Amino acid sequence: MDDTELDEIRKKRMAALKEKMAQADVSGGVIVVDQLHIGELLKEHPALVIDFWAEWCGPCRRIGPVIEELAQEFAGKVTFGKCNTDENQQLAMQLGISAIPNIVFFSHGQLVDRVIGAYPKEAIRDKIIKNFP
Repeated sequence: MDDTELDEIRKKRMAALKEKMAQADVSGGVIVVDQLHIGELLKEHPALVIDFWAEWCGPCRRIGPVIEELAQEFAGKVTFGKCNTDENQQLAMQLGISAIPNIVFFSHGQLVDRVIGAYPKEAIRDKIIKNFP
């Protein structure tokens, strides 16, 4: 496989990822966030909430459905993503994620707030409303 073929594969995968992200944004789905695409996501989504989690984390499993419900509730206004810290350790370190679940709020690419721990849905909703009026 030569460089041209690899570039073509990368372009196709990036196009598919962008399409999937756009569909999630409109339908209220939760997108998958990784360290390779975080910069792009921060540029493309002015109101972005990322849930940092891991499979082995019990409280994270309780927060997952809450994030999905909030994504439906705020569809078209706020983008929601999930980032597995075990698979994206470098990104977690860059953002100072030392405990999970850790929900991070970005407004226009800037970290503006965070919630550490398994907070109730209403508390997370209040933070969303506060940070993205």
